[in-house]
Amino acid sequence: MEGSGVATQPASQAMALDGRTLVITRPAGTAGALARQVRARGGTPVLLPGLSLRAMDDAATRAALREALGAELLLFASPAAVRFAAALLPLETRATVLAVGQGTARALHRHGLAALVPGRRQDSEGLLALPVLQSLHGRRVALVGAPGGRGLLREQLVARGARLHEAHVYLRLAARLGPRHVEAVQRLPDDARVLLSSAEALRNLQAALPAAAWLRLCAAQAVASSERLALAARAAGFSRVRLAVSARAGDLLAAAV
Repeated sequence: MEGSGVATQPASQAMALDGRTLVITRPAGTAGALARQVRARGGTPVLLPGLSLRAMDDAATRAALREALGAELLLFASPAAVRFAAALLPLETRATVLAVGQGTARALHRHGLAALVPGRRQDSEGLLALPVLQSLHGRRVALVGAPGGRGLLREQLVARGARLHEAHVYLRLAARLGPRHVEAVQRLPDDARVLLSSAEALRNLQAALPAAAWLRLCAAQAVASSERLALAARAAGFSRVRLAVSARAGDLLAAAV
């Protein structure tokens, strides 16, 4: 999932949240930068991870990644994909590299790779709209990420004729929630915002939280990163949903004000 990079906000916006509580549902261990930006803008972050990321590190994974690095077109599906791949092998390739968004592109830049990035829409649909991915008949295309998810990228790449190779370098699992998470949800004020950028995380939270805590979470206002996710939030029980321009941190925070 994209949006892990945090854009610097102008100083004039530093207190825009005015004490409001924002629930961050990003994977465990990845929400620190966003939480710091919430505090810088005068808000109170509550970490409620909907996912946990686990590295895949074995001979088969390394072989799959090595093959991916030899493709013509090399797509990275998230900043986590870059991080876990770089922990396995040096990211040395002659491929044309593509990133699902700016956060992923920045992660690749730290490893010496320049990537093509979608414009305003930084998600699978935005990536698939890039001209280089329109005609793929017979071309060797590699996708680095995790198994599962929406599957849109793999489906469309194959439909466009790509000889697709996937390198799964990490797993997305449900995060373990403890009593402190449940207590934090039960204490949420009425004007809290819940930042949502993953339907999978939303489903995991609904399954993990006790019924009373889930109802309390749904009493807050959801901030969804896409129309698809806004529909999922309403179906899950949120009656108040705001739509952000994208999953990027700045866009989510702008919609949370």
